Amino acid sequence: MSANFKAVLYMMASMLAFTLNDTCVKLLGSHLPLGQILTIRGAISSGLLMLLIWHFGQFRLMLPRRDMGLIGLRTGAELGATFFFLTALFHMPLANLTALMQLLPLTVTGVAAVVFREALGWRRISAILIGFCGMLLIVRPGSEGFNAYTLFGLLSVACVTLRDLSTRAMSGATPSLMVTLIAALAVMGFGISRAGFEPWVALRPNDLALLIAAGVFIGAGYFFSVQVMRAGQLYISTPFRYTGLIWALILGWVVFGDWPQPLTLLGAVIIIATGLFTLYREYLRMRAARL
Repeated sequence: MSANFKAVLYMMASMLAFTLNDTCVKLLGSHLPLGQILTIRGAISSGLLMLLIWHFGQFRLMLPRRDMGLIGLRTGAELGATFFFLTALFHMPLANLTALMQLLPLTVTGVAAVVFREALGWRRISAILIGFCGMLLIVRPGSEGFNAYTLFGLLSVACVTLRDLSTRAMSGATPSLMVTLIAALAVMGFGISRAGFEPWVALRPNDLALLIAAGVFIGAGYFFSVQVMRAGQLYISTPFRYTGLIWALILGWVVFGDWPQPLTLLGAVIIIATGLFTLYREYLRMRAARL
């Protein structure tokens, strides 16, 4: 399995993990304050990550100085993305914000091509743009609901782009689990700061199970998102960010009973087709390299 295929698998796994986490948080958010959710979920995910770090012997206090700076940059970007995303989410429709966040395949690929000098062919660019059109068919954002907080959504996109590319620049001497743990602790700290201004609510019988599941999924999402930035070429793996929309469609139907409309299904087919095309191009490249 090539590094690019591994990166694709990591990307799809991270999108699935993040979507499962979002599903759990959506179920909990109907009756629990966000600060309480982020605090408890963060404690669970951080605890599990510490156990994994201990098991694999990856705990490091002394890291390369350059990586320490990149980790600080990445953590700041993670917190910025969380703040801007949540602020925008509270003031604009989810569909509109989702549409903005799907700019990430374009921003990450474009900036990586400049910073890391990763070559981009017209076929790769076309696949990303066609996948973006498929995404628009799914979310169908209208002009209604776009407001001043749209800027916060765009700032969140910028922060996630910075977060991912700073991860990309790290050396292999820094364990991915350590990077993942620092991100989990930072977001938990954000939750604690928010929870201090919100009244806590008694947990229902199934809330703890959902919080544990959310903790596992967000930890896995953090880990795979770090791994994908450290494996393969970004123009190969980045289009597979759109698979998060596919997972969201499936979970929305199974968990919340939201049946997709025909245009939504067409958008999903377009996204899957562009992903398969990207994999096919990678297969041709690998076959040519072996000849």
